[in-house]
Amino acid sequence: MVTGSNAPDVATLMRIYRRMSSIKQNDERMRATIRAGKLAIIYYSPRGQEVIPSAIAEHLNDDDYLVTIYRGIHDQIAKGVPLKSLWAEYAGKVTGTCKGKGGPMHITHPETGVMVTTGVVGSGMPIATGLALASQMSGDGRVTITNFGDGASNIGAFHESLNLASIWKLPVVFVCQNNGYAEHTHYSEGTAVENIADRAASYNMPGVTVDGNDPVAMWKAAQEAVARARAGEGPTLLECKTFRFMGHLLGDDSHYIPKEEMAAALEKDPVPLFRQKLIDDWQVPAADLDKLDADIATEIDEAVQFALDSAYPDLVENKRDILAEEMA
Repeated sequence: MVTGSNAPDVATLMRIYRRMSSIKQNDERMRATIRAGKLAIIYYSPRGQEVIPSAIAEHLNDDDYLVTIYRGIHDQIAKGVPLKSLWAEYAGKVTGTCKGKGGPMHITHPETGVMVTTGVVGSGMPIATGLALASQMSGDGRVTITNFGDGASNIGAFHESLNLASIWKLPVVFVCQNNGYAEHTHYSEGTAVENIADRAASYNMPGVTVDGNDPVAMWKAAQEAVARARAGEGPTLLECKTFRFMGHLLGDDSHYIPKEEMAAALEKDPVPLFRQKLIDDWQVPAADLDKLDADIATEIDEAVQFALDSAYPDLVENKRDILAEEMA
């Protein structure tokens, strides 16, 4: 059991678990709904990576900014995007976050701070740097979180963004969700440094490598990085070691991952492990967790039905949100 003044209390841990369970259950339902033929979309499963955004979200305000990537449904759920609006957007319906015109790879919901979801590898980092600069200039107190994978750290936008953010001491946290594979390429075959966080030294900012599947370790690392950004002390490169269970995208059988490596990762599935730890170490009654899980399942049922029942956008929507228009 974690103790000390810098340890999360049980209420905090329960909120983290709730987000993790929601992410897991939403992912399971999304894959089932696609396979049932009720949705026709490209889908990138976040299974195995539930801890990272669930712990980070504990330190964020509703108006703090989030920029994420196409494998970002876990980030969106953790930040608070309403499930009905989220599912409707995935389904391409007019009741979605972008009125059905963005789809899975372009979720935007400013009300909860989700400013951009991008399908272009690494492109979120310069956008996040711009958002953080805007916050610094306006003094709005917001922190920006930008998520990306280990492969994205090898493109120019990574280096340009970290360099400028450090020079200007911007309130941004660069979160590398390092799941060990850039699409089908193992980390060691595409990246020279042992840890992505080692690169932070080149930009004179803190670089932290953390077990991204340990909720308490993630909570602590995020607490320090977000506090530093909010205090005007500049950015942090936060590398969260994790694993993906369902391949690069739905339909990928992960044949390029050694079977023993996948088996070892599945044995450490963070959601059931954390659930049991709550019971064993923090004396949370199993019945309380059962109810929480059941409540989430009901919420998902309602969101799925809402999405399926909603209408597709009218053709007039093709001309909206493109050019400036005068509103009556």
